[in-house]
Parts: sequence; structure tokens; C-alpha cells
Amino acid sequence: MNIIWTRAIVSLALLAALCVAIGAFAGVRVALAFAVLMLVVQGFFVTYHMQRLWRLLEAPVYGEVPSALGIWGEIYYRLHKLAKRWHAQVRQVEQQHARFIQAIQASPNGVAMLDDHDQIEWCNAIAEKHFGLDAKRDLRQHITHLVRHPDFVRYLNAHHYEEMLVMRGMGVSRKYTVSVQVFPYGDHRKLILTQDITELERTDSMRRDFVANVSHELKTPLTVLSGFLETMRELPLDEADRRRYLDMMEQQASRMQNIVRDLLVLANLEGDMRPPGEELLDMRAVMRHLEDDANNLSNGRHRITFHCDDALTIAGAETEVMSALGNLVTNAVRYTPDGGTIEVTWQRLKERAVFTVRDSGLGIPAEHIPRLTERFYRVDRSRSRDTGGTGLGLAIVKHVLQRHNAELDVKSEVGKGSMFIVRFPGSRTALRKSLAA
Repeated sequence: MNIIWTRAIVSLALLAALCVAIGAFAGVRVALAFAVLMLVVQGFFVTYHMQRLWRLLEAPVYGEVPSALGIWGEIYYRLHKLAKRWHAQVRQVEQQHARFIQAIQASPNGVAMLDDHDQIEWCNAIAEKHFGLDAKRDLRQHITHLVRHPDFVRYLNAHHYEEMLVMRGMGVSRKYTVSVQVFPYGDHRKLILTQDITELERTDSMRRDFVANVSHELKTPLTVLSGFLETMRELPLDEADRRRYLDMMEQQASRMQNIVRDLLVLANLEGDMRPPGEELLDMRAVMRHLEDDANNLSNGRHRITFHCDDALTIAGAETEVMSALGNLVTNAVRYTPDGGTIEVTWQRLKERAVFTVRDSGLGIPAEHIPRLTERFYRVDRSRSRDTGGTGLGLAIVKHVLQRHNAELDVKSEVGKGSMFIVRFPGSRTALRKSLAA
């Protein structure tokens, strides 16, 4: 027997005992009148609390516990405990839902949910960006009324979602290339997942260009070598022609070796995740080496001057730094016409070590400057081949400087020459007083 029945029986027993006692002292009529009165009071009491309970159930207020005597106090208390438990469960579900929404919002992929009529039920911020939507404004709007890309409309209506769709030119402020895939779920609802593949497509395009460029760069000397070998094998040649052909074959073989060497240097730079060394370099020796190489390559055809702060040095990997700075000096010699001037300086400016190569060459058009450090990118292909460049020098410079937290600045004007400026950070710059003496 539960507490409600127990209290009811106890109450009735007490009322009956009280009526018997009254009947014994005041008579049966008085006892019956008292019993009727108590029952009427009890009826009003029950009716009042039933009305009170009805109002509470119609408009519940969490935390408010009505006070009452007897069984109604127990009912209100039990109802409060039940509401408290339900409230805790609702809060837990709301918290889980909020965490779920936060996780989807933090996802790098776009997520959109459609109902059975392809109307937008919800989407995260990435999907808003990819499709140009507004989650609040566009709620319950048919998605094809907002995303009018013909390929997307056909894809959504075809109901063949095994393959993903690639859409280009998406977004508003910035254009994206987006992969889209639909996953049906539930009662004819759809989940749309989007991914920004702009960078992947750019990388894939660079890979294709790289393979094409390598193939093209190696094809030319191989074609020349094959032609000369065939000529030497099938035609009688005098000693002068044979020597000339051998010299040209040696040049082409050397060209291929340079391309392969630079490719290996690039691969090593990209694959080496270790930071460069922290040893201070002997920059006096490095600058002397660069000056000797420049003079040997120029062979007196240019006016070359070097101005160096002998006490200034940096921390890093000597072979990498020499390779990067050497490429800049070599390019200046190669692309400056005979009789031109080349000026190289190594100095300290605002706590930073600065290496500058200034030449009086033909200059570089402004539209080409941002792409100079791309592999095999050339402003003038024919002129680059004539100078013997591999098209990889500035790509090597970029990777070396990135590893040393340095930056490259290029200033050029067509017909007036170019200036390449390398700035090493103050954290890698040092002064060696012993070298200044």
C-alpha cells in the first residue's frame, strides 16, 4: 500500500474516531452534522487544490513548489521532483545539441540539412560561405531557389548521389571551387556536405604544370643529344665538326645535370622538416665566394662591385644560404647585358641583416614579379635558355628564405634594371666583433 492510500485511510479513521467521540458526548445529530461539515470542507479543499494543480500543469514554473497540508503537499513535492528530473534531462539534451552544433560549426566542411521538400532546415557557417546563404534569412527556402548553379540543380534533381559534384566560382566575396555530395537520410531528407578544394585544385594544377615543365625542359637537351648522336653515327665528319658537336652535346648534358641537381636541392629543402642550424656563418667567406663566382661567370663583361659589412653575420645553414644568395647574384650576371653594372651589398638595417643585388639589366614587367619564385616560371623563355638558367633558382631561394624566416622583396622597372632584397630577421642577425678588426 502506497503513502497516498495510507494517508487517506488514516485521515478517514481519525475523522470517524472524532465523530464517535462527539456522538458520545453531544449526541448523534451533532456528530453527523460535524461529519457532513468536515466532508464539505474536505471537498472544498480538494477542489481548490485540483484547480491549483490544473493551473500549475497548464503554465508550469520550474522551481516553484506550492505549499499545502496533507496529501496535497506530498503530491506537489513529488511533482516538483519529477519536473526537476525532466528539466535536468532536457538541459542535458540541450547541452549535447549545443556541443553537436558547435562541433559542426567548427568543421572545415560545409553541412546543410534539407527537409523532404528540399527546403533548408539548417546549415553551418561554412555552407553559408560556399553557397552564399544566410542561415536565418534563408530558413525554409527551397535550396535551388537560392543556389542556381545549373550543375547543382541537375545533380540535386537527378537523385544519383554516388559521385560528388565539383562546382567552380562559388562564394560571394571570394570565389571557391567546392566539391558537393548529397546523402539521403531519414524520411526523404537530405544531408549536403561541401568541401573547399580550391587549394587542392591549385596544387594539382601546379603538379601538372611541374611535370609538363620538367618534361619540356629535359626534352629539349635530349632531342639535341639524340640528333647529334645520330648525326655522328651516320655521317662522316671532319675533326672540327666532330669536336663542335661534342661540345654542344656536353653543354646539353650539363644543362640536364643542372636541372636534376636543382630538382634534388628543392626536394631536399621541401622534405627536410628540421629547422636550419643556429651556428653563426662566416659571411666574409660566403661573400668572397659569391664575388669569385660572379666574376668568373661575367668574365669581364660587367662592372661588379661588392660592399660588405665584415662584422655582420647570421645564424643558419651555410650551404643553403650560399645557394640562395648565389642564385640571386648569378641571375643578375646572366640577365644583365654586357657592359652593365651589378652592385651587391651586405649590411645591417634596423637590427636586420639585408642582402641586396642591384643590376642595370632589362628589368621585369610588374605583372611577372609575383610569380618569379614559381618553378620553371620565366619572363622570357628563349632568353632564359640562352643564359643557361634552369628556371628553378628563385624557387630554391624562396624555400631557403622560408626556412630561415627571411623575406624576399623584388623591385624592378623595365629598361632600368632590378633589385632583389633579402631581409633576415633580427633573431638570426649577429655582429662578430672579432671579424671587424
